[in-house]
Amino acid sequence: MTDQHGELDAALERVIDAARRHLAAVRAAEGRIDDDEVWQAYVALNNASFAYDELLLDAFGEVTPWDVESIDPDEVDERLAGGPEGAEPTDPHPRVISVRQRRDYRVPSVSALIRVAEAARREGTPEEDEPAPVEGVGEAVLELLQSGDGSLSALDVPELEPLDGVVMVSEVGSPVDLESFDDDDAVGPFQPAADDRLIGRLDEHPFLDVDDEEHDHAGHRH
Repeated sequence: MTDQHGELDAALERVIDAARRHLAAVRAAEGRIDDDEVWQAYVALNNASFAYDELLLDAFGEVTPWDVESIDPDEVDERLAGGPEGAEPTDPHPRVISVRQRRDYRVPSVSALIRVAEAARREGTPEEDEPAPVEGVGEAVLELLQSGDGSLSALDVPELEPLDGVVMVSEVGSPVDLESFDDDDAVGPFQPAADDRLIGRLDEHPFLDVDDEEHDHAGHRH
């Protein structure tokens, strides 16, 4: 029993030492995500806790509140190094996913669209500055996109009536290089390359108002 007590005391000291090292690594990382030193200290603390728990169970049939499993340190080293020593890191799926989306809109009232775009521009302009007027439908749509989150959901306003749209998902060899296209190039950034592979296409249709749908059905009755 004396030997078991000595082993338990030593195992507990290793837990305490590992906990201190883990805390020091966390403080040194200062909030960095996926810090290698923090991860290595975590593994050491995990395994020390696991070993102490096993010894306590063998000696007294008791367990700690730490529900942990042993972590292989060699696997940790390989993960941090990007693979076995001397091996080049490999990407099992090196291609890039490209999402291309188009949605068309009808403008029931140009003046109403410009008014809502100018209101959005005023909200984004400092009070001491006078915002420039919105000139035209295209500028109004761009203003709504810029004042929103940049996605097409920023155009979900009553002043724009959505029409059909389409989403294309493709695998491409490399990501788009915007610097290689002129600002007025409307085709280049969206043009598929010869080795692009289309994965799928989603057709978007606007939701019909229930009353309008019933009216349409009623109009086609014989």
